[in-house]
Amino acid sequence: MTAVLNRRVLRVGACLSLTGRYSQFGRQSADGLAAWRGLDGDVELVVADDGSDPTRVEPCLRAVAGRCDLLLGPYSTQLMRAASRVAPDLDHLVWNHGGSGDDVQAAAPGHVVSVLSPTSRYAEPFLRHLAEQSAQMPLWLVEGRGSFGRQVVAGAQVRAETLGLRTVRIGPADPLPAHHALGGWDLFCAGSFEEDVATVTAALTLARPPRLICAVAAGVRDFTQAVSRAEGVYGIAQWFPGRRTVVELGPPEEDFLRAYSRLTGTVPDYPAVQAATAAVLAAHSARTADSTARDNLWAAATGLLTTTMFGSFRIDPVSGAQLGHETTLIRWTTNGLAPAPIGHRCPVSRGNAVVNCE
Repeated sequence: MTAVLNRRVLRVGACLSLTGRYSQFGRQSADGLAAWRGLDGDVELVVADDGSDPTRVEPCLRAVAGRCDLLLGPYSTQLMRAASRVAPDLDHLVWNHGGSGDDVQAAAPGHVVSVLSPTSRYAEPFLRHLAEQSAQMPLWLVEGRGSFGRQVVAGAQVRAETLGLRTVRIGPADPLPAHHALGGWDLFCAGSFEEDVATVTAALTLARPPRLICAVAAGVRDFTQAVSRAEGVYGIAQWFPGRRTVVELGPPEEDFLRAYSRLTGTVPDYPAVQAATAAVLAAHSARTADSTARDNLWAAATGLLTTTMFGSFRIDPVSGAQLGHETTLIRWTTNGLAPAPIGHRCPVSRGNAVVNCE
């Protein structure tokens, strides 16, 4: 057992995509960790670039693990899948802040703790919103080419059916409904950022566009720059400013936003907050257990039932999958990017807040 009590400064390491396909989100994660470090004060960061390449994840994790006390995984389900395969060989507990895939979250019990909502539950707030509409219309579910999109849409289809919603599930190459959609329809898509942008763009140009559109990609601010008209489009985010969650561990949202803004001059998207939250939970577990040994961290993590600026945290004590946190539904308007809650039909802790980006 490695004692923490006699070491004031914890070394927190992470493999992140500073270059390559996921660099947009990996760099935000790195900035989020840097902002958190400034608020905690008793940590050092070790960040290495995995190049968005699954084959580089294992050597990256092994190298970082040798230099740190606490270990955070990479961003993206694909890269976290590679991390889960090597996690049992490491002498560290891996904190998963970037891989939402259900298979990833349950792949390495006792070796990986997940912070974010799993893919099968991504669409839940939008589906609840649809179920509350006075008129029910068919929901077209468009999945991307990768496993992430398939898992999100599969979970959405199951949940939609339990809510009594009619669904039509199609792949990325299948056509959207056009002239035959005379009775109206709704759309939910989950794929890569580029796939979602293409699907939403195509839907908006139809003679009869969907009544309501929701895309996973619309959960980040870059979406508004990628589509010609984002107004009215719903997005799914693991986090968005303005949820007013009660914070029991780590910095309040306002403090983190100020620290992130001082560092980057921008407002963070959820990848930054996910990474910072994983670090908050890892450091708290180490300090509580007075140890950075994997078994002791696992015991501390499985006993946690708490909230952070990211939302609720509670993991399955067997698999390490996240049970407590839920996604947030947002809607874009034309008046800028300052979010404000527009409706809470359920308590915010249930994840049913709709955030209006004005």
